[in-house]
Amino acid sequence: MARTRVRNARIASLVALSAALPLLTGCGGEEAASSGTTDDTNHKPVVVVTTTWEGAFAKAAGAEDITVIVPQSVHHAPDYDPKPSDLAAVAKADFVLYAPFEPYAAKIKEAAGSKAKLVEVNLDNDPAKAGAEVVRLGGLFGTKDTAARWKTRLDGEVTKLNGELRAAWPGGKSPAVVTQVFSAWAAGLAGATTVGTYGPEPVTPAQLASLSAKKPTFVLDNAHMSTGTVLPDSGAEQVEIVNYPGEDLDLLAVYGNAAAELKKAMG
Repeated sequence: MARTRVRNARIASLVALSAALPLLTGCGGEEAASSGTTDDTNHKPVVVVTTTWEGAFAKAAGAEDITVIVPQSVHHAPDYDPKPSDLAAVAKADFVLYAPFEPYAAKIKEAAGSKAKLVEVNLDNDPAKAGAEVVRLGGLFGTKDTAARWKTRLDGEVTKLNGELRAAWPGGKSPAVVTQVFSAWAAGLAGATTVGTYGPEPVTPAQLASLSAKKPTFVLDNAHMSTGTVLPDSGAEQVEIVNYPGEDLDLLAVYGNAAAELKKAMG
């Protein structure tokens, strides 16, 4: 009798477990479906970036665990020579972000190892390009919802700043500007008329004469690659445009700071 009761109890347990399995499976299916449509909850990628510029793109895209290799104190980031301790962090990352113009990109690739996914980033603060790049990174990180929300914020901020800058145009007319190639996005933000570009190499005597002849009101220089006064004796006011975000990795602040400098110049 004792054996019969044990056997019957085991059968009852199996029946109960079998009945519960479809419910458990159903719950698991709902959770999987939920995680597929709502990102940022379970996916926390470890990201290593070469500079705060890539870091800001990563943060905008939804990354939270971000390590920056080049210190903020280095004014011209491509001049930095990564130390072995810097490269050690790369091997622990899920993603490593770098720009093709950075001379240490080869070292970054070698240090990445087999785990980290190397991602080349198009570092351009042109709002349309920056927004598209952030959305792309969000897709890679599994944080596309966060990236999409940030892009919406970017679009709103750019529209607001553009309106403020247009209202500040000298004489109510779009100012003529000469811009360094990596500062062209700031001319677009201001709605300025670009009459010439230069760089990234220093301006040659022939370029100096040509660009000065266009009589620009402003020169939008690249603060990270400045060689001093670009068009001396031309009468153009030089505005230094900063591309790299600060340690807070706030890319939107870059647009706000550029707008403030342009407003000051136009005022």
